[in-house]
Amino acid sequence: MLNKRTTEAQVYALGQHISMSAHKARRVIDQIRGRSYEETLMILELMPYRACYPIFKLVYSAAANASFVMGWNEANLVIIKAEVNEGTIVKRLKPRARGRSFAIQKPTCHISIVMKDISLKKYNKYVSKYNQYQDIDTDSITWSQKPKCKKKHTTMSYYDMYSNGGTWDKK
Repeated sequence: MLNKRTTEAQVYALGQHISMSAHKARRVIDQIRGRSYEETLMILELMPYRACYPIFKLVYSAAANASFVMGWNEANLVIIKAEVNEGTIVKRLKPRARGRSFAIQKPTCHISIVMKDISLKKYNKYVSKYNQYQDIDTDSITWSQKPKCKKKHTTMSYYDMYSNGGTWDKK
């Protein structure tokens, strides 16, 4: 998303219908809000919660959007907004004794991660200072936001403790 009037640019990733309660996801999201991209990845890899893996994938996706679409460096990215909303509740019936049934409610949540490049902050200050003295259009100013497609595939290796029989509790 690029708002040309204020020269503020943001990228985001949105995960919908993730099968966990919003309360459990908020516990992790509150730890990463306002942190840099690299610090966030370290925190998410080391926290012992099941919510870390889908949030890790969303943060990685938002950074990939920033580097591919906007041409930003991943080292300069900061999470400016991270929120969790409740999704639909999937309802199931479990058979019980004597022909009865028991209702099971499986909650879902929607997670959104918004990132911003902090290296453009210095450039934005320069443009606003320059526009005070001369009457130029900020739409005509271009900086290198063209996609850099030299690196087509990036590989990421990490240890997934949940599917490989980790030692921590999944709750």
